[in-house]
Amino acid sequence: MRTPTREPVYSLAIAAGRTVFGLFKVRPTVTGLTNLPDAGGAVLAITHFGYADFALVEWMMWQKNRRHIRFMAKKGAFDKPVVGALLRGMRHINVDMTAGAQAYADAVRALSTGELVGVFPEGGVSASFTVRDLKTGAARMAQEAGVPIVPVAVWGGHRLLTKSRKPSLGEAYRTPVSFAVGESIRVGAHDDPQTVTDELHTTLQKLVDGLQTRYPEPGAGRWWQPAHLGGTAPTPQAAAVTEAERQQRKAAARAG
Repeated sequence: MRTPTREPVYSLAIAAGRTVFGLFKVRPTVTGLTNLPDAGGAVLAITHFGYADFALVEWMMWQKNRRHIRFMAKKGAFDKPVVGALLRGMRHINVDMTAGAQAYADAVRALSTGELVGVFPEGGVSASFTVRDLKTGAARMAQEAGVPIVPVAVWGGHRLLTKSRKPSLGEAYRTPVSFAVGESIRVGAHDDPQTVTDELHTTLQKLVDGLQTRYPEPGAGRWWQPAHLGGTAPTPQAAAVTEAERQQRKAAARAG
């Protein structure tokens, strides 16, 4: 296994994450750990139910083999003085929605040189805590770079921090966080990206279903459990309506 190049900013971020998760006594469990690649490029396609998902997956990867993940993050985060400096120092990939081709090219270049690129193919946090429709970018990048897609599901991380809800310190303390890493999906040169994306969606939802079934705490009646399992989270349909309204407000604000 290749020894990662020294990256002080990344090392500092990992240490900070380990400290925070340690203070909160976050209890991680992982299935399919051997599916995480020890070498070579790969697209990590990750479910997105909470804002800490990227840090949790970085933590999991670091514990496994010390490899670094280059996440694709929106330009708005890069524009913030402190956060932006950290993102650039960790060599994450700036996604400017008005010039998406550049971010795509940067991701393919990183993959082609043996990097791990982390993506959230749902395009945002799913408030229903079910896997939303996926964008085809992960499949297209993997195809162009000639690397596999590794499906990664995270369950429980949304209890630390998620959309429209900031749990109390007591709620976050000793939260179980479960990971499931699926087998690599190979993308052939002539495969249809939409067909591959549909397969990825099915795989991610199955991984999530398994994590929910095995989760060590009951979720009936709880805000963090999806509606179809007896929780009070919004249904996918209701969450989609709310998200559409939010996007309309943001567009109006930008136009004004």
